[in-house]
Parts: sequence; C-alpha cells; structure tokens
Amino acid sequence: MKKITIVAGARPNFIKVAPLIRAIKNHDDATYQLVYAGREDDPTLEASLFDDLQMNRPDVYLGVDSTSLNEITSRVMAAFDALLDSHPADVVIVVDDLASTMAAAIVTKKRGIRLAHLVAGTRSFDMNMPKEVNRLVIDALSDYLFTAGIKSNSVATREQAEGSNTYMVGNILMDTLRFNYQRFVKPSALEVNAGGYLVFTLNRKALLADEEKLRALLTAIDSATNGTPVIAPLRGRARELVEQLAPAASTIQIVPSLPYLEFGWLTAHALGIITDSGNVAEEATFNHVPCITLNSYTEHQETVSVGTNELVGEDPARLADAVSRMVRGEWKKSALPDRWDGRTAERIVQILLQ
Repeated sequence: MKKITIVAGARPNFIKVAPLIRAIKNHDDATYQLVYAGREDDPTLEASLFDDLQMNRPDVYLGVDSTSLNEITSRVMAAFDALLDSHPADVVIVVDDLASTMAAAIVTKKRGIRLAHLVAGTRSFDMNMPKEVNRLVIDALSDYLFTAGIKSNSVATREQAEGSNTYMVGNILMDTLRFNYQRFVKPSALEVNAGGYLVFTLNRKALLADEEKLRALLTAIDSATNGTPVIAPLRGRARELVEQLAPAASTIQIVPSLPYLEFGWLTAHALGIITDSGNVAEEATFNHVPCITLNSYTEHQETVSVGTNELVGEDPARLADAVSRMVRGEWKKSALPDRWDGRTAERIVQILLQ
C-alpha cells in the first residue's frame, strides 16, 4: 500500500488537488492524507469550497499564518517534519510554487522520501520574484516533475536533476473544470445575462502595491467597455483599492468573492475576462472566452499561443485597446492545448504507482 501525502499551501491549490484525491480513491493499493499549511479557520477557505469540489477538508492543518515568506518557510519545515514522524509517507506531492510548497519539498528530500511537483517547469525567468526561487528549488529537488504543457516540459527536462523524471501529464485544472462544468450555478445575487458582461479579478501583489498604476489601469478598463458592465468579485486589499481608485460612476461593479461553482459559471459565460491570475486565464482558454492578462509573461504559454489569452503587461493604452476589441467581438480564434482532456490526475497516480 503506497502512502501519498499531498501538501496544499493556499486556496487555489485545492482546485488542483481535488481530482488527484478522486484518482487515488480509485486505486486499492494507495492511500492519501491531505495537509494544509495554513489554519483551520483561514478566511479564504469559505465553507462551501470543499462541498463545491466534492472533497473532504484537509486531514491536517499545520497552522502557519505568517505573512513573512522566511517565517512561513521555517515554520512549515518544522511542522511538516514533525508530522512525518507520526504520519510516514512513501511519496509527497507538493503543489505550485509557494514558500510553504518549497518548505515541504526541502523536508521531504532531507528525509529521503520521494518528492513529486505539480505543476513543474513553470518559469518567469525573473529572479526578483520569490516564487521563481521557489520553483527552481522545488524542481531541482523533485523525483517526479509533472508538467502541464510543452514549454514547461522542455524547461523541466532541460533542468532536471540526476534521478528525476519529467512527465507531461497535462493541465490538472481541466480535470476539475470538466468534472464540475455541468454543476456550475448562476450566481443568485447577480443580475447578469450570459455574454453580457466582463469579469475582472485582481490579486497580484505588485499591482496592489502601485496605486497610481492601478488607478490608470482601472481608468483604461472603464473608458473602453462602451457601457458593458464589469463584474469584479474581490476581497480584502484588492476590494479596498478598487473601491478607492476606480473612476466615479464606473462600469466596474464590485461584488463579494463567489463560491467556486458560482465563479465558474460567471467566467464560463462572460463576454471576456480581465485578470492577473494564471489559473483564471487557463480556465478562460478552456471555455473559449477572450482573456486579457495584466502581466508581461505567463507561466502557461499555451494559453497565449493556442488559447484565448493576450498579455498587455501593465500598459493602460494596450489594455484599453484590448478591452475595446473584446467588447466589439474582435478576438483571435483559439483551440484547446494538448492534454487538456481531464485525465491528468489519473496519469499522475498511474506513474506514482508503477
């Protein structure tokens, strides 16, 4: 019986973890435990999340809630090391590129346990980004590098350490989307019609830290929508800043953050999406919904080369032009990238059990 420990460090990780857990449950020769680096009362883990994803809550909470990246790393390392004393594992799966992900990866390798990285091979090639350092460390330590696309696969293969193996298993977000698509629910609190609105999401710390730049971007969005409403499900600092910086009488309508199934419906039926989230851009490509990303790069290049995504950096003029084309219906044609077929989790589990 192979014991698999899955480590999630933030809310978006659970959307990628859910199909893994379903796949493991289909095998009699594997068991799992799900570990969350944060606290059980983490406000980002809304009560509906695990019901929406049809998965159990984490088995273990490490309870780390610091905002200091170095403190997160040290505290997760200590807590995860103690957990492995009482709950041994044959393989540990870490998700994405957070400080907590890197911490769990280091502890795993120091104990001589097999380490798998989901999603491996993603790069910004900007060493000023803490996440880029995390990615390099995790990929260098991992025995299994599970990649989502051709570009990531090439990076991981080129950089892989001796004894590690790279597998292009596909995009696990698509497993979750395909599984839940028919379960999406129109938000009851919003009066919207399919195709009659844009969606705006904001989370990237670099954008939130530069208020003048954000003000210019919000003005650019508002000036280019031609009256099309922009639904913005925001929380925390992002909500406060958009309320403060958006133009008066703006078409941007701030609403509370939505449960997973309602947010899925909102983005799947939008006229277009403006975001700084790679995950949202990937979902837009799956749904064939035009997408503008407020960044100069994406870790998932296939959303641009094959899908619906367009990068505008943080340039208000480029953003306004892209929004204008979006609302006029003048957008590029798109297709689904390779291995976005909803079978990624099963491929991963089959490889781990070989």
